[in-house]
Amino acid sequence: MMVKWEGVMPAVTTKFTSDDKLDLVMFEKNIKAQMEAGVNGIILGGTLGEASTLTKEEKEILIKVTLTITKGKIPVIINIAEQSTKDAIEVAKHAESIGAEGIMILPPMRYKATDFETVTYFGEIAKNTSLPIMIYNNPIDYKIEVTLDMFEELSQYKNIVAIKESTREITNVIRLKNRFGDRYKVFTGVDTLGLESLVIGADGWVAGLVCAYPAETVAIYKLVKAGKINEAMKIYRWFMPLLELDISPQLVQNIKLAEVATGIGTENVRAPRLPLQGTERERVLNVIQAAMKTRPSLPDYKNL
Repeated sequence: MMVKWEGVMPAVTTKFTSDDKLDLVMFEKNIKAQMEAGVNGIILGGTLGEASTLTKEEKEILIKVTLTITKGKIPVIINIAEQSTKDAIEVAKHAESIGAEGIMILPPMRYKATDFETVTYFGEIAKNTSLPIMIYNNPIDYKIEVTLDMFEELSQYKNIVAIKESTREITNVIRLKNRFGDRYKVFTGVDTLGLESLVIGADGWVAGLVCAYPAETVAIYKLVKAGKINEAMKIYRWFMPLLELDISPQLVQNIKLAEVATGIGTENVRAPRLPLQGTERERVLNVIQAAMKTRPSLPDYKNL
């Protein structure tokens, strides 16, 4: 299916059993909850998906299972975060061959590429797949910034169509829109800037806490796009302490604890990650428990 680059797209977590195998039962439960809430796509294999710890076989299983669950109703997008151009092209080709409908690409891993090398890396992948591509721009965590001038160079590749904007410089949304108009669809990738980014023109939201709270996330998006900012703000203000759990090195553990609270996930992570311990665990649980006690009733956002 053709990807419509808008709306909420969860970067889903990978579910594990207590003996470190894929928990496909809980994974399916979560994906169905996302779909019921009205998300616009599923992104597999990102940071939240613990992709760096997954085998090729596990990644393939997750793609195929997700395609079976979604049944063509929403697109399935695969994140690419590889160390070499050759490997990235291989992943892109394989994802396309087994039915993925889009890819999201990080700059080269481990090596801090120059601007020229980064543009060349993205371009080589684009030339070797027909899938639409979202560029993930996150210099805070991955140390390489894709600048406006670099996006100008990348505009020659027609299948590079979207940007996950995670610089945490919110005005970049406006800069991208001013420079490129509708050439690129722009998604906010920072949960704590979600509403603000949508208000100033972002087309969508690649979200993290959506993994535990899909309806609340989609409701904010729908309300903003319907011009109901005050209604969206009421949900967003409630949501903010939870959203702050996304901007942490332990975001995977944090969000998985939130998934436990809402009944659509488990706490199991894959080593070297370990479940939160001690005072930090208590702090995160207190944030989640406080939010659960005041969880808001949502308007009929699906019919806006």
